[in-house]
Amino acid sequence: MKQTDKLVSITNADLAEDRFSRFGLIEWWDQQKLRDAKFLVVGAGAIGNEVLKNLSLLGVGHIFVVDLDSIDYSNLSRSVLFRPGDVGRRKATVAAERTRDIYTDCAVQAFSGNVMHEVGLGVFGWADVILGALDNREARLWINRAAWKMNRPWIDGAIEGINGVVRVFLPGKPPCYECTLSEMDWKILEKRISCNLLTREDMELGKTPTTPTTSSVIAGIQVQEALKLLHGLPVLAGKGFVFEGMNHTSYVVEYTPNNDCCSHEVYHDVRSWPKPSAETTVAELYVYAQNELGVAEVTVDFSRDIIQALRCPRCGNVTDVYGCVGTLSVDQGKCPVDEAMRVAVTIHGFTGKEPYSQKTVSSLGLPAFDVFVARSKEHEIQIIMNADRASVLGDLSCE
Repeated sequence: MKQTDKLVSITNADLAEDRFSRFGLIEWWDQQKLRDAKFLVVGAGAIGNEVLKNLSLLGVGHIFVVDLDSIDYSNLSRSVLFRPGDVGRRKATVAAERTRDIYTDCAVQAFSGNVMHEVGLGVFGWADVILGALDNREARLWINRAAWKMNRPWIDGAIEGINGVVRVFLPGKPPCYECTLSEMDWKILEKRISCNLLTREDMELGKTPTTPTTSSVIAGIQVQEALKLLHGLPVLAGKGFVFEGMNHTSYVVEYTPNNDCCSHEVYHDVRSWPKPSAETTVAELYVYAQNELGVAEVTVDFSRDIIQALRCPRCGNVTDVYGCVGTLSVDQGKCPVDEAMRVAVTIHGFTGKEPYSQKTVSSLGLPAFDVFVARSKEHEIQIIMNADRASVLGDLSCE
């Protein structure tokens, strides 16, 4: 071997072993923190693509990515991880594949589904940082409440046209996302759910105008804030970074805490249940709650509201449903007998008297790896379905 060839080989080997050496030149940088970090990324569209690209380039070790959509041609102009041959495939799946292509040592688990209805609270508790890359207030509100309950920080990114905003919310330290909502925001939220708790397909068809340049800016700030958070540096806690793309101006806004906010709930006493959701009945959780709380009269609250049945006010027809509120279409809400719009009968928990005591947790329509609240008049505990961990997190469950 020539001397020059040997030198090239050594240089390449050294580079392969020290991929992130330039980061280490930053005084406060700790690459091991990034290797160990666990990120939940909700949304794999324009912002989500940029977030995942940045996380993989930085050497983040563990990512759980959630998205409910499939790729269409319009996504190709705004999503760096997608290719023409990906059209029709699920966004989360493709985004996870391309993230691993960038950094093969990154463990990435894709989840194709709706974060509000199909992702258990245990996933939020698993993450060190939650990054929101969404385009609707309803999902943001859900993430906010889930992050607070599981005592996890989350960083929201939003874009419209060539403008955008990044906001950082810390658990137990208001203001939170819900604190920032205006009266107009609440009116828009209310429109997303019909009077009988069914989805509105016309609302789901709305698209947010955006460009890849704006999503790159916003995602960059999001990940930058996440880096600072992991390293214990000051972040935009309870504040928003606003980017105005026409003149390239930016400024920071400070939000005011709302003392009456419904999101300010943190779970402090989470206990592990040993059986999977598909094998656990509501009655079993109820008995466990009685034993743990030491009283006979308890209530087991679900993580989200469930439509138990649909009742027709015209003919009286009743059909059992058992699905999360917001998962049924308007057409599904129509009575099969007379096509009248049926009324949703909802349930929120179990007090020991309801007829669904022998139904399993999964058959109620609740997601795996979820968390229940068990309470008496004086005390409260939380029960996590920890036996679902491996089936939901996959390879990430070992971390």
